[in-house]
Amino acid sequence: MSFVELFCPGVFDSIVLGILSVLGILSVLGILSVLGILSVLSFPSVLSFPSVLSFPSVLSFPSVPMLLSTLVYCSLGQGGASLSVSPDRSQFFEFESVSLSCEVQGNSTGWRVVRNPERGNVSECNTDWGKQQGSSCIVSLIKSSSGVYWCESGSGEHSNAVNITVHAGAVILESPALPVTEGDSVTLRCRYQGTPSNLTAVFYKDGSLIRTEIKGEMTIPTVSKSDEGLYKCTNSEGESPESWMTVTVPTPIPLPAVPVLSMSLPRLLCSLLVGSPYLLVTIILLVKGCRSRAQGETRIPRKTHQDQLGDRVEEE
Repeated sequence: MSFVELFCPGVFDSIVLGILSVLGILSVLGILSVLGILSVLSFPSVLSFPSVLSFPSVLSFPSVPMLLSTLVYCSLGQGGASLSVSPDRSQFFEFESVSLSCEVQGNSTGWRVVRNPERGNVSECNTDWGKQQGSSCIVSLIKSSSGVYWCESGSGEHSNAVNITVHAGAVILESPALPVTEGDSVTLRCRYQGTPSNLTAVFYKDGSLIRTEIKGEMTIPTVSKSDEGLYKCTNSEGESPESWMTVTVPTPIPLPAVPVLSMSLPRLLCSLLVGSPYLLVTIILLVKGCRSRAQGETRIPRKTHQDQLGDRVEEE
């Protein structure tokens, strides 16, 4: 007895019917789940929480192309901007100059350097201060130039802020204006405006003495988060203002996720919906082929054991 004869007429049909029933239920559940998700997305009031989506009006129509476009937009994210300072220090003498520029990810049109001085109103470069040169703002510093600087777009987006101090005295502390990354090497210089500029200096952090350096500069070979704080220096010619040094911790690179675990529910449902029809058609064709073969074999009468003995007798 062949395999088809054994399984196709009875047991195999039961197994196939059971598989078809399970796949049919999964297909119906998948369709209902997708329709349920799309119906939820069609109501902006359900998405009133900013942690879900920040643009509920985009999903006013439950169409699959609109949903895919929204998911792509959310995955790419929006471009940001950062303010760069050259030279990178937070303290300057009067009549020195500094270059400020907005480094934008994507289109930089509409971004400008803005200042909030210690005394005065918020204003942008190339008004009553600064000179625009390409994408940079060149500022000739005076005492009133002290303040907070940042980049701002026409839609109100902001970059990081940098505090710049213009000192009318004889001593400044050259420390980074931009945040430094944990693990980097940082050098602080106590600079005298006259000659020589690198006098013996005493460095302080948060009001406490750190150490004295003969060459007027102090190096932290491997900066850590504990080095973040308010620094100043003194030498025989005077004392510098205080400046805050920010230390950032680098973001660890995440390990690649397991593909099965990283599959989202919508993608899983879509995979079921796409794969189920092909699997159903394959099983149906297999069942029909088995049944046709079984029916064809039953139509041919088989010789019994007695008929075979009779044929042998006649031949003899």
